[in-house]
Amino acid sequence: MPPFWTKNVVFFFFFLFLICGSSHGRIFSFKMHHRFSDPVKKWSEVAGKLSPPPERGTFEYYAELADRDRLLRGRKLSGTDGPLAFSEGNSTFRINSLGFLHYTTVKLGTPGMMFMVALDTGSDLFWVPCDCTRCAPTDGPAFSSDFQLNMYDPKGSSTSKTVPCNNTMCAHRNRCLGTFSSCPYMVSYVSAETSTSGILIEDVLHLKREDNYQELVEAYITFGCGQVQSGSFLDVAAPNGLFGLGMEKISVPSILSREGFIADSFSMCFGQDGIGRISFGDKGSPDQEETPFNLNPSR
Repeated sequence: MPPFWTKNVVFFFFFLFLICGSSHGRIFSFKMHHRFSDPVKKWSEVAGKLSPPPERGTFEYYAELADRDRLLRGRKLSGTDGPLAFSEGNSTFRINSLGFLHYTTVKLGTPGMMFMVALDTGSDLFWVPCDCTRCAPTDGPAFSSDFQLNMYDPKGSSTSKTVPCNNTMCAHRNRCLGTFSSCPYMVSYVSAETSTSGILIEDVLHLKREDNYQELVEAYITFGCGQVQSGSFLDVAAPNGLFGLGMEKISVPSILSREGFIADSFSMCFGQDGIGRISFGDKGSPDQEETPFNLNPSR
């Protein structure tokens, strides 16, 4: 167990009192004190090992309690059996009319809206079309009647929040208009003249446990509100968004791991018929074979 002064974790201090009884033996009792209680405040000032706890009722007080609740909730979720899949299932599929990419269905926001997104292990950001200035059309001969393409509306989701420029996820602060303005993003891809740009949003991604209980999980993730697309994104590639699966902190697997929902891993399998599956937090089996990643950026 870490030291009792560790930040954001509430500990109780125990004092053991030994009461000597008669023939019935000894009785042990404990006196418990909350970290924010008056006795602990006094002990911390004497010991000099605890920073002064925030006053009850202040913003800092409730923020620290919320951080603790989030930590414990994450530990609880990560301790359950079974990796995570999207709320609509773990199936992936290849659509011949939409090029060589593989797709899956995700649900975003409150109420949940469905998006058919391409899966890409070569990039990090998850983005969907949103407040579009230039996006792929949502209908046309290239699209099958088997699926519908949606546009994300930040104002239509009660859980949507814009990511400000002072957020640690904001990588393009030099393009910000101010500290608290919306954080812009811009990603260029290997495909010729293919890019996406817009602003970063935080909202709920709907997931479920892949165990017998199929527990529903709502995870707040950061993603791109893709306002301007170019190149292949205006033709047949990822018309409803792209799900980056890379190793950077902005990728959804990294966010889920950092928040304690899953182990820092995922698996993606493909069949010759174009049908596959994806699971987050899948740590594999003991008898599987492994090969290391080639981390050379040029490859």
